Amino acid sequence: MTDLEIKVENIVSSATLGKSIDLNSVAPALEGVEFNQENFPGLVYKLKEPKTAALIFGSGKLVCTGAKTVEDSKKAIHITVDHMRTLDPDIPHEFEIKIQNIVASANLGKTLNLESVALDLENTEYEPEQFPGLVYRLSDPKVVLLLFGSGKVVCTGAKTFDDAQLGVEKTKERLDELGLF
Repeated sequence: MTDLEIKVENIVSSATLGKSIDLNSVAPALEGVEFNQENFPGLVYKLKEPKTAALIFGSGKLVCTGAKTVEDSKKAIHITVDHMRTLDPDIPHEFEIKIQNIVASANLGKTLNLESVALDLENTEYEPEQFPGLVYRLSDPKVVLLLFGSGKVVCTGAKTFDDAQLGVEKTKERLDELGLF
């Protein structure tokens, strides 16, 4: 394995409370909430600590974005639900939180010729007129990497930090194998 520094940029998690939520009554209980039903069907609730945003839907589904650790993502959902419960005590205390996506970045330390990478590396999409990066899909782990000419990479679709790390490391090894550095 390599000693690449992989940095988590964002974690998206979700929870389903198993109960519909009256957004009009919950909104006033949450300080600094954004709620405009014409523009978006849910509440946007921003927490300062951990610095995240929770999207709350009438169906009882919550989506949390912006966390840098899995622990912070789960903590943010619990804080949000605790705040919601002040106006609706029937909100369940037990619910499952799922990690939906971990976005991480790294620098391979070498520049890439994306035209060559697109020709030699399998499972890629490269349309520089539409997007400056090359899209590389791995099946194990099931992640997508965006490769840039600068050598920077963004990994998305991971469910765990280990999957993000493995995806970046496998990509670097494969590029090395093909002599693309």
